[in-house]
Amino acid sequence: VILIMSKITKALIGGNWKCNGTLSQIESMINVLNNAGTFSSNSEVVIATPSIHLNACKSKFRPDISVSSQDCGFKKGYGAFTGEISAEMLADSGIKWTLTGHSERRVGFGYPGETNEVVGIKTKNALDAGLSVIACIGEQLNERENGTTMDVCAAQLTGLVAAGLTPEDWARIVIAYEPVWAIGTGVVATPKQAQDTHAEIRSWLQKNISTEVADTTRIIYGGSANAANCDELYSQPDVNGFLVGGASLKEEFIKIINC
Repeated sequence: VILIMSKITKALIGGNWKCNGTLSQIESMINVLNNAGTFSSNSEVVIATPSIHLNACKSKFRPDISVSSQDCGFKKGYGAFTGEISAEMLADSGIKWTLTGHSERRVGFGYPGETNEVVGIKTKNALDAGLSVIACIGEQLNERENGTTMDVCAAQLTGLVAAGLTPEDWARIVIAYEPVWAIGTGVVATPKQAQDTHAEIRSWLQKNISTEVADTTRIIYGGSANAANCDELYSQPDVNGFLVGGASLKEEFIKIINC
């Protein structure tokens, strides 16, 4: 199936700062980005900061940088959910974006990680609260090697659908394809590997949601994207931007924004 991608007019360039940054380091990176000159008019910039820095970054970043949470709560609203930050709380603070389902949260930090069902519920909670979502999917190395990449991605996408997403919800979803074996390892999916999987994801959206959603949903690549490889990756027709980890904490992130 050949899809016409002309409806996607802006790349989404996302930064994920993960659990990084002292107060002084965050201040320094804000200054680097704020003084970076004019960004490409083809790029929408969204940076997911640690929750403790969300409000400071929102108030200090230049207006063309949006701030994102790295996750949102499994429960809606306000209540006895110690340690959680609900989607409603993020929205009330003026935060417009959140990540959901990042592979580090799916795998877990030495304890069981989030299931496809949990990620779906969090995604729907965020959308219902008015947030936009960068929903992360991707396979482990053994899954890539045994040829089940798309089976894994399809199951993760099905988890979103099962949470009750409406056709209107998809207008506020960006899909981040992150091959887990490439995150933080320095190993990058080849442009062909990225394009092939992005095209399969788009085909899945067409078959399971609608042609309109397939044509308009940005599918961005994450997994050791950096200033040296971003141009070649972005030249692929179904790569609509990046979710950048470590490199988003460095000055080279500016080149990725302007790729």
